[in-house]
Amino acid sequence: MTLPPSSSPDAAPDRQLAERNADLAELLGHLTTCWDDERRQLARKLHDSLGSSMTALTMHLALLTQQLPQEKALHDRTAQMKQLLLTIINTNRDMQLSLWNDKLEFLGIKSAIAELVGDFGKEHRVVARCSLPDEDEVYAREHGVALLRALEEGLRNVAAHAGASEVDVILDDGGDEIMLTVRDNGVGPGDKPGESSGCHGLRLLRERARYLGGELSVTPAQQRGTVLTLTLPKAAALKG
Repeated sequence: MTLPPSSSPDAAPDRQLAERNADLAELLGHLTTCWDDERRQLARKLHDSLGSSMTALTMHLALLTQQLPQEKALHDRTAQMKQLLLTIINTNRDMQLSLWNDKLEFLGIKSAIAELVGDFGKEHRVVARCSLPDEDEVYAREHGVALLRALEEGLRNVAAHAGASEVDVILDDGGDEIMLTVRDNGVGPGDKPGESSGCHGLRLLRERARYLGGELSVTPAQQRGTVLTLTLPKAAALKG
């Protein structure tokens, strides 16, 4: 009678390590989803509570201003108060957007990407081009968030490291995959092997992509610049 070969002594530790890595990936994916939900709820509270209160105060101030005597000092003071309220409203709105891009929910991923790219080009005075699919596909929230987070990280790296004059953002939806590409003509972390692996933002994005069954890569462009690419499985991303 022939006994089955005994397993390698290293098989058990390797299996345990693989299981532990899978458990950690699952935990990280769960934590990022919870984090996204908390950010969304906080942004909504800022909008519904603080934003509404500031808008109401602005209206009350306008009504009060109409009842004031025509004294320059008083109207100068109310003008300062109005400007202060406007600054608070704009700051609150910026905080909301930094926490959660509501265009993702109300207008879809294409509008959210187009606005983000356009604002980046204006703020940093670079040529920012955006190529989007003709069709308005509907994705699960976690996939839309992953696409936006990857775009934000890519643009953040361009601003911090690239020294670029041009940025191209391409969302390709076809076949079995969704692919987001952020390409610049500067010199960024993707041109320096090993540097991007130490970037926590990129590392978190890679783990988020793996959790969703996809992949994130940051590589040097063929001639000059850096290419960030997020690929997600289309079948898993579609709602339904």
